[in-house]
Amino acid sequence: MIKGSCYCGTVRYEVSGPFNSMVNCHCSMCRKHHGSPFATYVSAPITNFRWIGGEDSLIRYEASERGTRDSCKVCGSAVPKLMPDHGLALLPAGPLEGDLGIVPQAHIFVGSKAPWYAITDTLPQHEEFPPQYGMPGLQRASVQARPGITEGSCLCSDVAYEVQGTPMFMQSCHCQRCRRSKGAAYATNMFYKASQFRWTRGEELVGNYKLPEARFSTSSFCRQCGAVMPRVSKERDMAVIAAGSLDTDPPMRSQRHIFTSYKASWFEITDSAPQFPEAPPPG
Repeated sequence: MIKGSCYCGTVRYEVSGPFNSMVNCHCSMCRKHHGSPFATYVSAPITNFRWIGGEDSLIRYEASERGTRDSCKVCGSAVPKLMPDHGLALLPAGPLEGDLGIVPQAHIFVGSKAPWYAITDTLPQHEEFPPQYGMPGLQRASVQARPGITEGSCLCSDVAYEVQGTPMFMQSCHCQRCRRSKGAAYATNMFYKASQFRWTRGEELVGNYKLPEARFSTSSFCRQCGAVMPRVSKERDMAVIAAGSLDTDPPMRSQRHIFTSYKASWFEITDSAPQFPEAPPPG
């Protein structure tokens, strides 16, 4: 029995295997919802899934005519999506605990992949859905880039922001907190001075949840659609931008992988960026 939960632990669930499939989805909706380069989902028969707690604490956002994107209303984490008509449960792999008995089988929607992310493994790639799905893809409208400005928004588009100039650094974190809060293999974040960041609309819709036992770890999300949003830390004078929320191409690429000793067992790092088992050295 595989167990999982959201970042704050309010929403909890379990599923028994074996899983039917596991794919990395690069569509703009998954990137927005999870705030990550891509979302990894596993599927299982719906009869093998059950909620343990928190089912009444969900944000259910109708992202398209095909269904909802579900998140915890306390911390914003992506949670499983049930598809009764298809007899399936789709689960974000990031929060799942233990050996899943499966590894990613393909990349889908690479036609709308983030420009700042490069696929470096040898898995099959599909521009949209694989042919056997028999469905076309869904796309969000593109945003015209402005010189020196990087823009982003939530899934429902009611929250938007911009940052000026170049980030201090950009990195991909594999710690358990990041995997649980993003519901993904890892989190890729950009770090700016707080003065470089500003909300352009919808700041009042942004919710925040700070992990009680953590010094800084906080999740920020749109309370309407659950999408991961930037968090501004006044005490550190820093804005942390989840790269999956971006609408335009940033002036930097991820420079390193950190906390790789906590990496998901089903994910393999195949790019050439430096890897640090724990936090990177100062400076």
